Amino acid sequence: MTNKPVWFITGASNGLGFEIAKHVLGLGYRVVLTARNPAQLAGLANQFKGQALALKVDVTDRSTIRSAVAETLSTFGQIDVLVNNAGYGYLAAIEEGDEEGVRSQFNTNLFGLIDVTKEALPAMRARRSGHIVNVSSLGGLMAFAATGYYHATKFAVEAVSEALAQEVAPLGIKVTIVEPGAFRTNWAGSSMAESPIVIDDYAETAGKRRISTKAVSGNQPGDPARAAAAIQMAVESKAPPLRLLLGGSALDLAYKRLETLRKNFDEWSDVTRSADFPEFQR
Repeated sequence: MTNKPVWFITGASNGLGFEIAKHVLGLGYRVVLTARNPAQLAGLANQFKGQALALKVDVTDRSTIRSAVAETLSTFGQIDVLVNNAGYGYLAAIEEGDEEGVRSQFNTNLFGLIDVTKEALPAMRARRSGHIVNVSSLGGLMAFAATGYYHATKFAVEAVSEALAQEVAPLGIKVTIVEPGAFRTNWAGSSMAESPIVIDDYAETAGKRRISTKAVSGNQPGDPARAAAAIQMAVESKAPPLRLLLGGSALDLAYKRLETLRKNFDEWSDVTRSADFPEFQR
């Protein structure tokens, strides 16, 4: 048991975080399950006594993060894989976003991820080993009406992760950004937050997507258990990817996004190059 990897997972009480925890526990790994309410982790922790450690972590409360990381290191001596999974969606047109809801979204999805990472990194640097898995979204590569603020947090996660990967690679630490498409979790259901502000002028854009997003909950094509296995496979590969798209729809839409970007860049390339001093134009 002592040589088994240690995975530290935020948001492990349900959805993708729960499935990742269950999958790696089934492989005999040691796992730190974290959630705002540790009681929700009791079933899995009791099933894997000695292997699993259930701890309270509210990613918006730095003291709970610090305490959980310290207890993990005291109990298991290391963190091999950090999975920053805690996060949630938020429905609102940009103009409809209420300040408290928007700031709460950023505090959880972005700043919480950063704070957990910063607490885990010193021990990883000391061992010159570790893997950080940041759960982003297909919505970290492209944006849709009604979820603009959610996308903003995930675009930021992509940027932070890409920079971090370059900074820690010489220290023996890897980074993988996970980009799920539509998965059968609570993301579009009970976990979804929504602005109380509704502006009629957005009924045909953000308004329609608010409705359609909630309507698909429970019928998404993505299987969280299969996603968990894919993540573990990527982490343990000889050449882990910087980005791991999950789900066929995510891959198809990501390719379309690339095509759209290239078309936009190509159509305006002459104007783009005209902004340089003449001696640098080509």
